[in-house]
Amino acid sequence: MRWLSVLALGIACDPAAPEALGSNTGDTGVDPCADAAITTWETFGAGFVTQHCQPCHASTTNERQGAPDTVTFDTEEEVLAQADRILARATGDDPDMPPEGGVGADDRYLLEVWLSCE
Repeated sequence: MRWLSVLALGIACDPAAPEALGSNTGDTGVDPCADAAITTWETFGAGFVTQHCQPCHASTTNERQGAPDTVTFDTEEEVLAQADRILARATGDDPDMPPEGGVGADDRYLLEVWLSCE
């Protein structure tokens, strides 16, 4: 039974684990981004946003599906300006964006890393 506790502690303390990224670094002094996957706009963000966000959040889309006209993700700057909102809606335990789903756990983790560790 003791080895299960050690295993759980090891997983919980792994800074590369998706659930560790949102943790408060002040509690542990560990930077959760230090060992996270390297993601940038060029290597991840642009492709993710184009595929999963811009169908409703591009300024040129005809079918916004209820997305507010003021929330567009045409550029990296527009995305980063909404990073907290995107993190709240597209990552975590119960993401509701994009509404049609289709984003795997690995891509949601990379989205969290990119927006949190930018």
